[in-house]
Amino acid sequence: MKLGIVGLPNVGKSTLFNSLTKAGAESANYPFCTIDPNVGVVAVPDERLKLLGDLYHSKKVTPAVIEFVDIAGLVKGASKGEGLGNQFLSHIREVDAIVHVVRCFEDSNVIHVDGSVDPLRDIETIDLELIFADLEVLERRLSKTAKSAFNDKSLVKEVDLLKALKAHLEDGKAARTFVCDDEDQLAILGSLNLLTYKPVIFAANVGEDDLADDGASNPHVQKVRAFAAETGSQVFVICAQIEEEIAELDDDEKTMFLEDLGLKESGLEKLIAASYDLLGLLSFLTSGEDETRAWTIKKGTKAPQAAGKIHSDFERGFIRAEVVNYKDLLDCGAYAAARDKGLVRLEGKDYVVQDGDVILFRFNV
Repeated sequence: MKLGIVGLPNVGKSTLFNSLTKAGAESANYPFCTIDPNVGVVAVPDERLKLLGDLYHSKKVTPAVIEFVDIAGLVKGASKGEGLGNQFLSHIREVDAIVHVVRCFEDSNVIHVDGSVDPLRDIETIDLELIFADLEVLERRLSKTAKSAFNDKSLVKEVDLLKALKAHLEDGKAARTFVCDDEDQLAILGSLNLLTYKPVIFAANVGEDDLADDGASNPHVQKVRAFAAETGSQVFVICAQIEEEIAELDDDEKTMFLEDLGLKESGLEKLIAASYDLLGLLSFLTSGEDETRAWTIKKGTKAPQAAGKIHSDFERGFIRAEVVNYKDLLDCGAYAAARDKGLVRLEGKDYVVQDGDVILFRFNV
């Protein structure tokens, strides 16, 4: 999974990136300090892996990972070359979802590029720049397809879709809010790789005092939540400065620090949960003496395709999957004990893999 972190300058974007990845992207109180997109790979916290690794005495434990791309602060007019221009928009095209950091804290020491804190205005500024960039892509595709449609009538449907989508964007609306029920048109829509078609998670960056009640008493956060509800997006509340402090602590210190703040999980854990939910992802597990590992797949994935995540031969020669829920396995204390209790199931090609399944694939190539 690849997530792109965007936001206006001075909203806490690079501070958040630093805390999530410990990659040390330059952070400063002025626009454009992130000149190149910074990339960091983060392990997905998963307590199931350690427990299974201990059970099997695994030599190696390999978590799922998320790649974060910190994209330079966009400003009004970026799509037309203002600020650092639209050269960074290409980096957003490569991601699975966009994490939009929105400033929801008041601090006279941290300058806002527009002079005041207004999260909905900030969201609109970024959205419009992405819409303008999408319109350029759409106009080129429409021009090319319309010419081809003169000789190929099968393209008429695509031209109609592109025209309707163009009108939708010109109305200031993101492509992800475009209503389309036709499967062929949905496939075309997906192939366009539009920035505003990508799912969005809003990171509402608050001060420390707003963390305990998850931003419930912060009017800026409430506005962001209402906007996200209308557009089918996710929101999580975070304090980038606190996350930066958490990033420097070991696991035991982190737990104590979070408890002192009245928190159950870090911002990273909130973000990962929101990302998995938004993108419809889950993790299945494989475990043995050599390695215990988490594999990320889409919800609804069937056993052979899940096997293909490990190796293409597993999918090609799939025979069956031996499946046990990780909790049942841990409760039994051994695979053989779980099998004796009838908790290990033999599943075929139509089995839909569930989160937390521990799977042994049988195959023959």
